[in-house]
Amino acid sequence: MPTETFEFQVEARQLLQLMIHSVYSNKDVFLRELVSNASDALDKLRLAALRDDTLDADVSDLHIELETDQDARTLTVRDNGIGMSYDEVGRLIGTIANSGTAAFLRELREAQDGAGTEGLIGQFGVGFYSGFMVADEVTLLTRRAGERQGTRWTSRGEGTYTLEKVDDAPQGTSVTLHLKPADPDNQLHDYTSVWKIKEIVKRYSDFITWPIRLVGQNGQNGQNGQKGDDGEAAAPETLNSMKALWARSREEVSEEEYHELYKHIGHDWREPLETIQLQAEGTFEYQALLFVPSHAPHDLFNQNFRRGLQLYVKRVFIMDDCEELLPPYLRFVKGVVDAQDLSLNVSREILQQDRHIRMMQRRLTKKVLSSVKSMMTDDAERYATFWREFGAVVKEGLITDPDNRDALLAVTSFATTHGDDGTVTLKQYVERMPDGQDDIYYITGESRESIDNSPHMEAFRERGIEVLLLTDPVDEVWVDAVGEFEGKALRSIAKGEIDLGAREDEQSEGEREKQAEDYAGLLGWMREQLSEDVKEVRLSTRLTVSPACLVADSSDLTPALENMYRAMGQEVPRTRRILELNPDHALVKGLNEAYGEREDRSDLSDTAELLYALAVLAEGGRPKDPARFVRLMADRMERTL
Repeated sequence: MPTETFEFQVEARQLLQLMIHSVYSNKDVFLRELVSNASDALDKLRLAALRDDTLDADVSDLHIELETDQDARTLTVRDNGIGMSYDEVGRLIGTIANSGTAAFLRELREAQDGAGTEGLIGQFGVGFYSGFMVADEVTLLTRRAGERQGTRWTSRGEGTYTLEKVDDAPQGTSVTLHLKPADPDNQLHDYTSVWKIKEIVKRYSDFITWPIRLVGQNGQNGQNGQKGDDGEAAAPETLNSMKALWARSREEVSEEEYHELYKHIGHDWREPLETIQLQAEGTFEYQALLFVPSHAPHDLFNQNFRRGLQLYVKRVFIMDDCEELLPPYLRFVKGVVDAQDLSLNVSREILQQDRHIRMMQRRLTKKVLSSVKSMMTDDAERYATFWREFGAVVKEGLITDPDNRDALLAVTSFATTHGDDGTVTLKQYVERMPDGQDDIYYITGESRESIDNSPHMEAFRERGIEVLLLTDPVDEVWVDAVGEFEGKALRSIAKGEIDLGAREDEQSEGEREKQAEDYAGLLGWMREQLSEDVKEVRLSTRLTVSPACLVADSSDLTPALENMYRAMGQEVPRTRRILELNPDHALVKGLNEAYGEREDRSDLSDTAELLYALAVLAEGGRPKDPARFVRLMADRMERTL
């Protein structure tokens, strides 16, 4: 048959030159593209055979073959799928995605870095041409199922290509790449190497529906040219598992298979805590298989923590760590999402804008949270493990994800003064609030031990009022963002004035007024003495044992929050807080008596300073001048001997 030579379009020539001159940092993706094209061809043939009983096509063993020849330095990707006619080859291959080439070139030029360009192959139907990244010449041989004559297409990517009709072409399509010399410095590997072929298939195409078989030439079988024991070529080796577990029903898959997949994609030797499966149908179809680990990774709070799910399109691997599929507060979740209607190999930039991705994120987020809610209801022990490992991360969502705040509040729980072990939800707290209590009380601190012994707790402990004990850094922020739950305000017991109501054995209102009058002079004098550190000194209703404590105004930053902002490089002004004194404490009573009796109060100023420092220490802080504090304490102790 005569061979005809054609010229590429101008834009097609430009595209080929860009590819040939290595604009793509990861050249391995060429094999993914060719395998994906082959898989599509097999899908189309299967569908065509179902629709047309008269179609003269062999569908008995649909598969993909990879054949290497180290001597000739060729790699062939072959399928026995639908194939193409002569006209289709000229139209589909020769013109490079008719309508998309210009747009592809524009985006290709704009994407300067490897990460940006890597995401563009396949976006406009040019995956076939990625072969020119690794080959000096590409030959395509194809025959459409049901036809008798095939077509051979050949090009060196230099502006022209040839078309030839052939009579002996097998059904399907084979693409033979005449490979360039290996160049490791330019990320150009030896693609006749068996281990390299296996690595690429395992990474990108392991879950392709059809078997991908590695066959050899001249008796090679993919094992470095080894033959079987009888001298004959061994059977072709299937490289992919074809086990897309997410596409199979739960009843068809064992827990061991799920666990093995998790260990593979999560790089974890332990079994997952929870397996979550989701299949969405309708206008946009996708399957997801997600895993909640049983242990938090050591770098979970590291800024460089790699998060995200594996993204597949029709079982073809697209990217690791697809961050757009889940919000940051679920960054510990591992798994796979396989979309049916996304463009192959969409870039990360496009994913950020894609409405389907946003829709998937909303659905996946709700699914994870509902699974945690079920875990909380049905298996308290597993939920306790989940919350211990990931509670501090999940609470970030209370700040960043207001749309799911109610669902998040339903699965959050907290340590409380009404139990040494276990946690309670806000709903449980509200349900057991006594009559007359209008607020949900909480206290924040570095550890349970430090806040359990805080002076702020004394009146609450004496009255048996439950207080939530919040010890994660994020607790300082989310309580302000949430504000209230079921109409009950979240109230810090270390902020503002606290009115817990009078007990039967407490003073009458008249007695309290008399006490305030008796202490007025001392309070005013101490306010002047400590003006650099406090903005007010007042009598306390929350202290029963300790002599003094520090509280903040309801709108002030807590010391922990101030330190957090400074650690992030943000300068915030130092907040002066309120010093509260316990009028029933012997030290405070004695100080008030000494203040009233002495005209020279210079010695009392040291006592006032010590009292303030003791309040700082009681909440786990540090005196601003530790050396002076030690001298004052030593002096006072010496006087008592």
